[in-house]
Amino acid sequence: MTSAEARAPMLARAVPYLPLGVVAALGAALAYVVRLPCRTGGWNDQVSTYTNFCYTDIYPLYFDRQLATQNPYFAHVPFDKQVEYPVVLGEVMQAIAWVARHLETDVVAQAVRFYDLTVVLLGACLVAGVLLMAAVAGPARRWDALWYAISPAVVLAAYINWDLVAGALSMGVLLAWKRQRQVLAGVLLGLAIATKFYPLMFLGALFLLTLRTAKWRPFLVTLGATAGAWLAVNLPFMIFAWEGWRRFYVFSQERGVDWGSPWLFFQNKGWPVLGEADPSTLGMVSLALLCLGIAVLTLAAPRRPRLAQICFLALAAFMMTNKVWSPQFVLWLVPFAVLARPNWKPLALWQVAEVWYFAAIWLYLLSQAPLSRTDLGIGDDTYFTAVWGRVITIAIMMAFVVRDIFRPDKDVVRQDGVDDQAGGVFDGARDRFTLTSLAR
Repeated sequence: MTSAEARAPMLARAVPYLPLGVVAALGAALAYVVRLPCRTGGWNDQVSTYTNFCYTDIYPLYFDRQLATQNPYFAHVPFDKQVEYPVVLGEVMQAIAWVARHLETDVVAQAVRFYDLTVVLLGACLVAGVLLMAAVAGPARRWDALWYAISPAVVLAAYINWDLVAGALSMGVLLAWKRQRQVLAGVLLGLAIATKFYPLMFLGALFLLTLRTAKWRPFLVTLGATAGAWLAVNLPFMIFAWEGWRRFYVFSQERGVDWGSPWLFFQNKGWPVLGEADPSTLGMVSLALLCLGIAVLTLAAPRRPRLAQICFLALAAFMMTNKVWSPQFVLWLVPFAVLARPNWKPLALWQVAEVWYFAAIWLYLLSQAPLSRTDLGIGDDTYFTAVWGRVITIAIMMAFVVRDIFRPDKDVVRQDGVDDQAGGVFDGARDRFTLTSLAR
């Protein structure tokens, strides 16, 4: 076979994905347009930032985390000014800051350039994430990736923070696992956890399905590769920049209840126990209970659940019980929600709730100190309708996924004769251990 003949089938396989890549690039461009009022000077006026709904962490952190002069984790700054992200993300920030410093001499121009370069990277991550998601979904359902490419909530939240980097890595994990490349899946998962912590929940999903199918070797290989990759990128900072490295973990532990979390509602309304107890304890206990429920569901279902279903349930549980639920967290959940249950009605309802929350958080911050612009913002009760709108619509989607697990005939993915499109070694695997077998 000539090289030209080898390229032809590859090109033929790539052609169906090109429209998805174009739409994802359009979504990335629209996300940039949304923030143009800030990009052209609005960042320097907090009221304008909120009224134009164009806030981002990227521009202010260039100054506040000393990226203009120092390397994260090694910076000689007060502990609360260290970069509060895992090391992969911190070093991505540092690399882009290094380029910006060499392109511009004025520090304000550097910050704007830092934002622009970061957006290019995040836009590329969105396109990559969409294409990887389409490959995970398979030929019959690749167009479901449009939800990730251009849904309103994704466009609005895309450039608030660096979450799309972890999103692309997470989709890479699923595709590598699907193709039974466990070492690659583990390496990507280790890097994803070292970028944003939430992909750690996927190990639990893999473990539960391994327990049911007894596919231990692939799981242990992936687990080992995950640990190895995570240590490889973290260990140098743990040794040479301990204070900077541990900032993320200390911040996560000590951080109080924050915007978007249901615990904030309970505190605000003075509920007994739920509004008075330590939110870290409440979050851990409630997450543990939900994870126990997911474990029972996985092992008791009449048919083995799909990997995407368990990943979605675990990630949704993590978000709903967290001390903080930032608007950009929607980027974590969209691809897994769609892979778990690509039904447009509950997805559209959830998107409406996310768009309302995106508007509500900035309007609410306008009315809070130090701005206290009650003439422009909204009050507590209106804001909390948005908080609970997200909780309720995600709970509805979770309920439908649970129903699909107990009633596989209702699962639209499996109606085409598919067992588990992202399952890898789990696809078509026989049950080795279930709760039903214990009762026999």
